[in-house]
Amino acid sequence: MSKIVLALISLFASFQLHAQNFDSQEPAAGNAITISVSKFDLVDGNSFYEEAESFEKKGDFNEALTLFGKAAFEYNSVKNFNRYGQAIIKMSNMHYMLGRFGDAEQILLNVALKNYSKMGSRNGLMNTYGLLGKVYLANNKSTQSMWFYTQQGMLAKQLKSNNAYLESVLGIVQVKIKKKDFTLALRDLKAAEWFANSVKITQYKGQIRDAREMISAKTNPKKGLK
Repeated sequence: MSKIVLALISLFASFQLHAQNFDSQEPAAGNAITISVSKFDLVDGNSFYEEAESFEKKGDFNEALTLFGKAAFEYNSVKNFNRYGQAIIKMSNMHYMLGRFGDAEQILLNVALKNYSKMGSRNGLMNTYGLLGKVYLANNKSTQSMWFYTQQGMLAKQLKSNNAYLESVLGIVQVKIKKKDFTLALRDLKAAEWFANSVKITQYKGQIRDAREMISAKTNPKKGLK
């Protein structure tokens, strides 16, 4: 894990501890000032986040990562854990885009999952599971990837999130393709296509087509060359 990720995880953990200690203190006469400062912190967080997104669109993922980190710190300071989680997810994605899959993994495991567990957000956990499946797949850790995609799918069923369920199945298809379990991958792909048609979701047609072509190319090399 990089020193930057270690520092961020340590910083966020220590800040949460500081926030808990602050909560335990008796209200003081300066509360109005604290609320005022918190509002400015939230504005700063939003400003950092918007600037980070601008750099992300330009492909400057390193600068975007730094700014998403600053936004995360500000959101954490005002206990806006929903926005904090969004910034953390963005940080992980920047590491992913930079090919630093181990760093992306550690942020998701040590910060994002803990944040959403603390919030009691099953949607947050579900989405983080899916991202972990994607990160582990890119890092050639098929067993871990399969486990997290499966967890995403289970939560998606509970939450009745058809899109997330399809994403989990298509993720599992990619894992099985990487493991060269083409028969099982094709079976899951057909199940995903049937489900997508049954719930009238069309946005995954491209992914389904690409996966089918990939399986065909792997199982029929000569046909794939044509």
